[in-house]
Amino acid sequence: MSGENGRIALHWQILLGLIGGAFAGLLARATCTSQESSDIVLWIATNIGDSIGQVFLRLIFMVVVPLVFSALTLGVAGIGDVRKLGRLGARTALMTVILSSASVVIGLTLANVVRPGDRLGAEQRQKLKDEFGSKSQTAVDQAKKAKSIRDSLLDLIPKNPLEEAVGAISGTSPGGGMLAVMVFSLMVGIAITIAPERTGPLVGVLEGIYDVAMVIIGMAMRVAPYGVAGLVFSLTTKLGFEILETLLWYVGTVLVGLGLHMFGVYSVVAFVFAKLNPIQFFGRISEIILTAFATSSSSATLPTALRVTESNLGVKREVSSFVLTVGSTANQNGTALYEGLTVLFLAQVFGVELTRSQQFSVVMMSVLAGIGTAGVPGGSLPLVVLVLQSVGVPGEAIGIILGVDRILDMCRTSLNVTGDVLVAACVDRMERRAEAHSAA
Repeated sequence: MSGENGRIALHWQILLGLIGGAFAGLLARATCTSQESSDIVLWIATNIGDSIGQVFLRLIFMVVVPLVFSALTLGVAGIGDVRKLGRLGARTALMTVILSSASVVIGLTLANVVRPGDRLGAEQRQKLKDEFGSKSQTAVDQAKKAKSIRDSLLDLIPKNPLEEAVGAISGTSPGGGMLAVMVFSLMVGIAITIAPERTGPLVGVLEGIYDVAMVIIGMAMRVAPYGVAGLVFSLTTKLGFEILETLLWYVGTVLVGLGLHMFGVYSVVAFVFAKLNPIQFFGRISEIILTAFATSSSSATLPTALRVTESNLGVKREVSSFVLTVGSTANQNGTALYEGLTVLFLAQVFGVELTRSQQFSVVMMSVLAGIGTAGVPGGSLPLVVLVLQSVGVPGEAIGIILGVDRILDMCRTSLNVTGDVLVAACVDRMERRAEAHSAA
């Protein structure tokens, strides 16, 4: 439970913040026996609890655009070795897109079938909308003005990427919003791989921007325990136990989705493409899964993944080195599933019904966001905000799920890393078959 220097580890601090804030909010709600006491508690929740939470949220918001642009561009530039490595890179990219798309489809399907956000009563939902004021009304208005699939596809290509980036945060985007910025980032990444000898300085600048953004996110995560406590205190004071019950439905739905993808999709892919017994596959990489769960970091798990994949699965070093290194940032199946399901959950909480074209947009953004997600704890939070805002849900709504994000982060990181190893095993099998065919 202890972290460095004997201090309580950050994720336990966040959990304690969640429990403490929820308990204090429910206690304050239960002991308010007069209008005067209710007004005092409401003032504390609004001016102290919300304010502390907003400090954390704004630290996240202010690095959203630079983080997405730099991370996604660098991620694609890293995969850009696809052009140089031919079959190896192409197969890695293909398996990554297939697994990420499958994960998002599972998440969206569960969100539409279980509908965990509908567990919140009409009265509590209205209070939540009032809490977010005009932003929640803007969300509903934007949902009603859904574009056709044709227009949505055309808007993927931005006329002015800077205008789209600004509009994505403010909700005034004239076109595809952040999804258009992501497509622009993809194009820049591809261009870097085509002319690497002339784009070295640009890559250095992007790496610097990315590192600075990650430092700021690290600072934000240090404030997270207090921010979570303040946000949960405010929510439970105003909405009572029902918001916690709704969160439990959300957590359960996410865990079911992650489990289906891990033991369903991965098992089938391991058997069909890698020719591995699924039970043996999971048994051989159990050390990797446990390391990913404990650290919540794909990057921190990479050394263990490289060693175990080579020794226990027999994957060639040149394959594992490429696939696992790229996958630690570009193959985020669990994150893609989590983001898609989370967006639909929060849309349901706010009473925003997303059309098919909007859900298609969520799928695309979640897959692309997986490429740009940092392989560190909390690295997906800024990208969840972007996907939320792209479909008209207030970005501040992420505060509802912050308290339970850590346990979900541990689980989805395990899925992410397992997916990396599985892709490496599949690509290695394909490479061996190709080599045998060439030799014959």
